[in-house]
Amino acid sequence: MRLKDKVAVVTGASRGIGRAIALAFAHEGAKLALCATNQPLLDSLAAEISDRFGQKPLTFSFDIRNAQEMTNAVKKILDTHSRIDILLNNAGATRDQLLVMMPEEDWDFVLSVNLKSAYLFAKAVTRPMIRQRAGRIISITSIVGINGNAGQTNYAASKAGLIGFTKSLAKELAKRNITVNAIAPGFIKTQMTDGLSEEIKTEVNHRIPLGRFGEPEDIAQTAVFLASDQAAYITGQVIRVDGGLDM
Repeated sequence: MRLKDKVAVVTGASRGIGRAIALAFAHEGAKLALCATNQPLLDSLAAEISDRFGQKPLTFSFDIRNAQEMTNAVKKILDTHSRIDILLNNAGATRDQLLVMMPEEDWDFVLSVNLKSAYLFAKAVTRPMIRQRAGRIISITSIVGINGNAGQTNYAASKAGLIGFTKSLAKELAKRNITVNAIAPGFIKTQMTDGLSEEIKTEVNHRIPLGRFGEPEDIAQTAVFLASDQAAYITGQVIRVDGGLDM
């Protein structure tokens, strides 16, 4: 129970990596507030957490780019639990296209969902964490934000931006005992990678030293560690969880 009674906010919680993190946090004893755009999937996850772990998470379905709705959600979390100990920024989107053919709205959408939402949520939770003199802010970036990838200039820019955001915010908040870190997944078995052709999956597996795609739970366990007291002396770091792909 490494997160017993800690209050954790997870964005993009309804599926994939976010869902796995929510379940792992609940298993470790955290009190959850789950955010996503898909209310039925959130309700299903909340019901599973209630059945398995005996708690009823708060759920919020809204556009993660909406600052007012985010502020309202944070207020409700604080009204309910009086504190926020962990923020896990996982909300993300892709709209892949070569730059010469990329509509401006696709650039703006991906940067707003992947990067601006992290800024908005981190800003909203920073004041209560400062008052507590304790907190954990963890963002899910990507190895694409480190290495780039053709056809993903918007996605790569947003994930690289999260890395710079993480390192800068870590320096701002360290004296308040608030750590800020990021996790950079490689190829993980999620809805995002399910659409890859078998040919591409085989080619990628040959490039990964461990020879396989990762599981969402691989990212979730890393998030649990960074959120726990065991990681109290780790801040401003980007932890790559990619099977050795980016060695």
